[in-house]
Amino acid sequence: RPEFALGEVHIIKDRCKGCGFCVEYCPKEVLEISEEFNKMGYHPPYVKNPDNCLNCHLCEMLCPDFAIYCIEKVEEEGITA
Repeated sequence: RPEFALGEVHIIKDRCKGCGFCVEYCPKEVLEISEEFNKMGYHPPYVKNPDNCLNCHLCEMLCPDFAIYCIEKVEEEGITA
């Protein structure tokens, strides 16, 4: 089984124009369109399933407004669930 660095998705809500590409094409269904409005009157996405993110950066690459980015999730040592 290949190992992946899990990701953490960050959304810059006020840059988003609500196109939905990030939601539509995420292979792990991490994102969903929210009910809230941003400053421009659009519905930005929110992170619905944060633990599913594989840090593939597809949402970043597809976003025409540069409103979303992923970083590698840092696991804190010594903490167990």
